[in-house]
Amino acid sequence: MEYIVDEQKIRLDVFLSAKLGVSRSNIKTVIEKNGAKVNGVSRTKSGFELKAGDVVDFVLPEPEKLDVKASDIPLDIVYQDEWFAVINKPQGMVVHQASSYKSADTLVNALLFNLDNLSGINGVIRPGIVHRLDKDTSGLILVAKNDEAHKSLAYQIEKKTAKRIYFGLCDGNFKEDEGVVDASIARSKKDRKKMAIVDGGRRAVTHYKVLERFGAYTLVRFELETGRTHQIRVHAASLHHPIVGDCVYGGSQQLYQKGQLLHAKELTVKHPHTKEEMHFECDLPDYFEAVLKKLRHQNH
Repeated sequence: MEYIVDEQKIRLDVFLSAKLGVSRSNIKTVIEKNGAKVNGVSRTKSGFELKAGDVVDFVLPEPEKLDVKASDIPLDIVYQDEWFAVINKPQGMVVHQASSYKSADTLVNALLFNLDNLSGINGVIRPGIVHRLDKDTSGLILVAKNDEAHKSLAYQIEKKTAKRIYFGLCDGNFKEDEGVVDASIARSKKDRKKMAIVDGGRRAVTHYKVLERFGAYTLVRFELETGRTHQIRVHAASLHHPIVGDCVYGGSQQLYQKGQLLHAKELTVKHPHTKEEMHFECDLPDYFEAVLKKLRHQNH
């Protein structure tokens, strides 16, 4: 299919990812394997720079047949129709299998059992997955049930029209009531398992607002403008207020030791078919509320 470039100096993979609603990593794999034609010339480098008026010819291969095992794992399905679903993911659940995680207890394994259809755009390992949550982050996650829905939902996230709000309990007392962290994120050069604020990384923007103060801790509302790996965790740590329980980025362990107290609480998107704006919310998990109740009691 042909696509006309309408802006100057944009990477080939970035352009196609936005047009097709497919992750850059998947687009990159296809470009490097099969190539894309730019003005009739084959290009196999995902970082090839396009200019306005270029004609890109690119075909996304048919998705592979799913071979991930379905697992009978109960899910908290907040909403679903024939187009997409919203799941309240529990803390401790990995979203999909990877080379480092082969167990059949992921969200994808559960989705294959509980839902009738899943989009195939992200391949056999990540069917239906539009965006991810860390293993120890709980809350709302979008799941596409067909490829058209996947493209629409991914495009909304890419263009920042989808609204994602998290609640997190942070160490320390925030100086300001609200603010914005605009700091690029990339994989840490010191520890490849961690992300870090890096010059030349991918731009990451997080808006924060204090909800409740407990002296040594602060309950904060985070709104994502971008969605980078570990974004809120890295940005909170950069403010010297890491998420409680997040031992990877320096969070304290006194109150909670089973992962970070970070919850994807609200989600607003336009329906991929009707275009109606839809808003979803879910309560904080019981263990999160128990910590807050303890803090409120101590501060009265």
